[in-house]
Amino acid sequence: MRSPGRPSGQTRGTAGRTCGGRWNEELADEAADDGGDASEEIAAITARRELELPEPSDELAKDLLVHDASWLREVRDLLWDERQLIFYGPPGTGKTYLAQKLAEFLGGGPEQVKLVQFHPSYAYEDFFEGFRPQEDPETRQVAFRLTAGPLRELADLASSEGNRHVPHFLIVDEINRANLAKVFGELYFLLEYRNKSVRLTYSGDDFALPPNLFVIGTMNTADRSIALVDAAMRRRFAFVELSPRTEPTKGMLRRWLAAKEHGSEPADLLDALNRRIADPDFQIGPSYLMKPGVYREGGMERAWRTKILPLLEEYHYGDDVKVEQQYGLASLRDAIAPPPA
Repeated sequence: MRSPGRPSGQTRGTAGRTCGGRWNEELADEAADDGGDASEEIAAITARRELELPEPSDELAKDLLVHDASWLREVRDLLWDERQLIFYGPPGTGKTYLAQKLAEFLGGGPEQVKLVQFHPSYAYEDFFEGFRPQEDPETRQVAFRLTAGPLRELADLASSEGNRHVPHFLIVDEINRANLAKVFGELYFLLEYRNKSVRLTYSGDDFALPPNLFVIGTMNTADRSIALVDAAMRRRFAFVELSPRTEPTKGMLRRWLAAKEHGSEPADLLDALNRRIADPDFQIGPSYLMKPGVYREGGMERAWRTKILPLLEEYHYGDDVKVEQQYGLASLRDAIAPPPA
């Protein structure tokens, strides 16, 4: 299952992917030099290649501010085994960013990645397929026509000839904000049984999810507790926590500050803040302090007042807690100040 990843930054298309560590164009050029047909050689190379996920490198871990490439390799292995995975944690922990960058690396580029965001009114017809009004450009009349959603489009692309060895990724942002049973419908079965097919509700086609289609979801635990996710969903997805309590999120801000040559005070303040928040689902992620505006004059105070404290006021709504005194910058700076000599 393990396979060498291509060099960081490579984003060639399907025809340019490596076979045995070499670019398909290189092999085709050799075939042409030997008097062979280059296009036939590329077709033969594509036909005999197998699906694989490249192994994350130390360079990728450094780019993503992850503490250890072995953590990324474990995520890659979970995706290979389960085909579906969810990053969950409180806001600001980099779930969506990490999902996108990892999918682009494993899939070979952004053209193999599609992102959708769930919301309370999202339905099966939006996600997979359904009848939607469309205007005829000639008659200007409106009629309902069967329209493919993002999952159907990506599944058709992944299962097309020449793409079956190429990993494709669907990223579902805020996956727990929709009625999952309503959105997935009969696809629940296919998430668990990739070698089976089902009869679709609208088109009536027999459909199976291709093995080279992977799903990465993100789940904000401050928005809705992970405990509310039903057993069917838990069984079909691997769950990976991104929390300020543990790596890779725990030290992410310090690594970012070191790379940007900023001082360590923001990381010290964030650690002191999270030690005062009892519920781990409401701890504050590092993304709030990883923006250039925070490091302009007055930026830290502005970000704290307009981004972080409002979250904590909502968390303590109805409680007898003075948020400014408990979590304000002045209080935290006093806490992390070294004792007088």
